[in-house]
Amino acid sequence: MVTGPGPESPAVHGTLGPDVSDSSVGELFGRVTQDLSVLMRQELELAKAEVRQEVTKSGKAAGLLGGAGFAGYMVLLFASIALWWGLSNVMDQGWAALIVTAIWAVIGAVLYTTGRRQMKEVHPKPERTVETVRELPGALKPSARS
Repeated sequence: MVTGPGPESPAVHGTLGPDVSDSSVGELFGRVTQDLSVLMRQELELAKAEVRQEVTKSGKAAGLLGGAGFAGYMVLLFASIALWWGLSNVMDQGWAALIVTAIWAVIGAVLYTTGRRQMKEVHPKPERTVETVRELPGALKPSARS
């Protein structure tokens, strides 16, 4: 029985991977191709997850901006009604409509500010995927030395 490191031991080759000394070039190429395929699938899944997250942020911000647009419409509507009532009979009803207009103006400003802040937090480029693709070994990229 052999007790020391043999030719199949990682200590002899300096690697922790499987021993490929008896593998043919075709088998090695097949392994590399399979590993690249798994890596690309994982990178694609990461990119999908990142894009989904950014789309959710964009949807929320767009909803808030839509609310701000509706509030702006309400401001114009109530301002027009207030001006009409105020000019037509100069009574308390006109001032009441003006107060409602001011309330809608405040709501619109709050929705707009919140939506704008959230829109600034959206990053459409999948940062983590870009970073991991940059870390791929140089052997996968074409050599510029030829």
